[in-house]
Amino acid sequence: MNSNELMLAMRMIEKERNISADVLIDAIEAALVSAYKRNYNVNTNVRATMDPTTGEIGIFASKSVVETVTNPNSEISLAEAKKINHLYEVGDVLEVEAFTKDFGRIAAQTAKQVVIQRIREAEQGAIFDEFAEKEGEILTAIVQRVEKNGVYVEFGKTDGIIPFNEVIQGETYNPGDRIKAYVLKAQRNNKAPQVLISRTHPGLVKRLFELEVPEIQSGVIQIKSIAREAGQRTKVAVVSFDPNVDAVGACVGPKGIRVERIVQEIHNEKIDIIEWDSDIAVYIAKALSPARVLMVYVNEEEKAAKVIVPDNQLSLAIGKEGQNARLAAKLTGWKIDIKSKSAADEEIDGEDAERFDMEPEVFDEEESQEE
Repeated sequence: MNSNELMLAMRMIEKERNISADVLIDAIEAALVSAYKRNYNVNTNVRATMDPTTGEIGIFASKSVVETVTNPNSEISLAEAKKINHLYEVGDVLEVEAFTKDFGRIAAQTAKQVVIQRIREAEQGAIFDEFAEKEGEILTAIVQRVEKNGVYVEFGKTDGIIPFNEVIQGETYNPGDRIKAYVLKAQRNNKAPQVLISRTHPGLVKRLFELEVPEIQSGVIQIKSIAREAGQRTKVAVVSFDPNVDAVGACVGPKGIRVERIVQEIHNEKIDIIEWDSDIAVYIAKALSPARVLMVYVNEEEKAAKVIVPDNQLSLAIGKEGQNARLAAKLTGWKIDIKSKSAADEEIDGEDAERFDMEPEVFDEEESQEE
């Protein structure tokens, strides 16, 4: 292959595989050094150069100046050295251009293998860097197969895996299915970069809302917090910075179409969208939706709240197996103790009077007084 053909091949690789010319030149130079050492069985310092414009290649080897040459690949006679520079003496080391016409088949094969390996490493490095920058984003993946350690998917350039602890419970995966997944991290292995992704991470719901709701993309609405138990229920707290925009309504969408798309994407998981409030008592009351709250007592120091609900709302406020209360606590970051009105009447004095603000936020004053 002459220099013009080499440059043409290099440009094609650069374009098709998105590998810079500098990386390819480094690979070719390293290949030539390896081939030279192997072909001539020398351990001396060898340097290869390739002109990035013309493709011309040069190989330079360090040789010791000796009186009598026994190994022409690593030695040069004193007479020849003085032709280069009359100051050279026996024992000096100089660099001379090596002749490479008789490299042979083995040398060419070695060079080819090194170039291929370097290109592969550069390609994998570029893929790893690309996906490392996408951590925390969502990608559309195509399911390849399901194995005992997870669901394998592909993104086009590389493969990914959803470990079984990141799979939505009850969701099935068939080869060819297209799914959206949250990128946890990119990792290297012996073969190629692999992307670790999740279907259970709260970030998946956040990114899906950002895709579906233009007001979130523009910054008019902000997602303040998300609490999720994947496959079952998610609570999302949102706030609007425009008084003319209803945060909850915008996220739900006309006839519920926006949130419905998200629900379908995450295996029909229930989603509660609530309006965030700077008043923690109000926020906690909303977080316990769909249950109705009568009063909220707060302890700022302990970040704890005692919530009073109508007797007939207690089970709804707590939720099946405590899920509603648990998600509300995750969403707000506060400990929440839920009491029915009748039980609270007996317990709210005494010890609680010292722990909680005894001027609670009242949400249904009329019913509170009636009960």
